Amino acid sequence: MSVPRPIRDDLFESVPEGPRLRAARCEACGEFQFPASSLCPYCGGDRTTPTLVGPAGHLRLFTTVTSRPPGYRGRLPYGFGVVELTGTRLQVIARLTEADTTRLRPGLPVRLVLEELCMDDDGAPVLTYAFAPEGA
Repeated sequence: MSVPRPIRDDLFESVPEGPRLRAARCEACGEFQFPASSLCPYCGGDRTTPTLVGPAGHLRLFTTVTSRPPGYRGRLPYGFGVVELTGTRLQVIARLTEADTTRLRPGLPVRLVLEELCMDDDGAPVLTYAFAPEGA
């Protein structure tokens, strides 16, 4: 059995309390950004601090993706949406574990999870982050 690998090494990590996104916080304006960068997209500041964010948030916008984007190797359909992370004002565009839009609504509490997206060319599972409705 192959060892799972992240889709990218700099997007998330698993800590004892569960998965977290690797964001950055600007030292000048205090805004969070994801993915993390050394430059702030809000004020132009050039000093940011790596910060783990999540897992709780709420759904702002959502849709279902039913056609395969170029290069995509995962399952269809899948949910896709904008999640605002609790306590940060940071809004993240992300996969959702729920694709049925009748089960989604703005304001729905969601939680960060890690899930298998596909298998790589060597047969190893590729992990990505997604948000699941609370209690799902």
